[in-house]
Amino acid sequence: MKVHLSAICGTAMASLAGLLRERGHEVSGSDQDVYPPMSTQLRELGIEIRSPYHADNVPADADVVVVGNALSRGNPEVEAVLDRKQRMASMPALLADEFLRGRTSIVIAGTHGKTTTTSLTAFLLDRAGAEPSFLVGGVPVDFGRSYRLGSGPHFVVEGDEYDCAFFDKRPKFVHYLPDVAVIGNVEYDHADIYPDLAAVELAFRRLLGVLPRRGRLIAGIESPAVARLVGEAPCPVDTFGLAEGAHWRAVNVRTTAEGSSFQLLRGNEDLGAFVSSLPGEHNVRNALAAIAACAAAGAEPSRVREPLARFRGVKRRLELRGRARGVAVYDDFAHHPTAVKATLEALRATRPSGRLIAVFEPRSYTSRTRVFLEDFARALSAADLSVVAAAHLPGKVPVGQRLSETDLVDAVRGLGARAEFWPAVPQIVERLAREAREGDVVAVLSNGGFDGVHEKLLEALAAR
Repeated sequence: MKVHLSAICGTAMASLAGLLRERGHEVSGSDQDVYPPMSTQLRELGIEIRSPYHADNVPADADVVVVGNALSRGNPEVEAVLDRKQRMASMPALLADEFLRGRTSIVIAGTHGKTTTTSLTAFLLDRAGAEPSFLVGGVPVDFGRSYRLGSGPHFVVEGDEYDCAFFDKRPKFVHYLPDVAVIGNVEYDHADIYPDLAAVELAFRRLLGVLPRRGRLIAGIESPAVARLVGEAPCPVDTFGLAEGAHWRAVNVRTTAEGSSFQLLRGNEDLGAFVSSLPGEHNVRNALAAIAACAAAGAEPSRVREPLARFRGVKRRLELRGRARGVAVYDDFAHHPTAVKATLEALRATRPSGRLIAVFEPRSYTSRTRVFLEDFARALSAADLSVVAAAHLPGKVPVGQRLSETDLVDAVRGLGARAEFWPAVPQIVERLAREAREGDVVAVLSNGGFDGVHEKLLEALAAR
């Protein structure tokens, strides 16, 4: 089959491209914004990326054109496909048809933590000998790529609640044929497609609606919205969390710069001590969800205890990009206030001395709106210094809803913390290279490439 993917550099799209290539299909792709890690993965696969968007990018003889959800009417490739009446599919629909049918589908969903939990579940099942397939919205360090077509019966897939395509506005995960569904947490996000939390909850109800009666829901019971949803599950439910009442529960939790440790309880059964290489209580919850998912897939906790301690995380999720002059620079995908807060709290444990400096680029649609201004201010106030960069493509947000970067800085200062608005990357690099000192930790928070600020800062620090 000859497949063309328009918007191929999205994490899920690039992963689908890899799976298709591994299956033996002929794959081509195009995109407007091309940057690592997906551009690197595609280049290593030998898949040419045509840029910018143009009707001629789409082969007229393609058997199917996969249209990414970033594209809409007016895009030249969309218009060409419609004019030609070529077969058109969304990423999740083609993934389900080509790879999920006939396998045990483990869908990892939730507002936060799903990339890490998906990666960890796939890693633990792999080390338990299950040979799973997987598709992740990031690059797990241990696998070196965001997908795999394994020989085992399980397919672990990151279940995104964002819509599928301009012609299919349902959440992606309704296509994924779940046998096991993990919902770690549910909060308001994606302000461009969901007007409020009730609309987000409805999307997750649709995931419950496609769970079979023989399936299993694994629910993060500490999330109020998830607690409201679990009663609607048509199948058995396992809950997890740190609080009393969770079926899978972590107690005696300790988190340090080296990671986390906890005692694992399953109901009234004490399963002993577990260690994770990932710091922060949020990563303890991710570990609980992964352990529970593995148990549902037949891999008991005793089989995943040792590999849990060896899991090395996911690129761009609390990833240490380097150290220069005693300053550690981390890269994190956090673009929601809850994720920003969790990231900064986890990095506090890595900071025996020096300051915690947050560099935040409002890039996702939600973070470019005013809806979470006060929440972002509270999250960023945990840093000793917060640097707010100019919002990415602010013109895509209506004027009345648009974030004011200076208002965000003022809100952080109003909470007694230091904050600065340094709009451009050269300014950020130049000022931080002068200001940062030995022992400081710099957390770069953005869900995009951020013009390579991480490497530029490390180079400037080294040259100081």
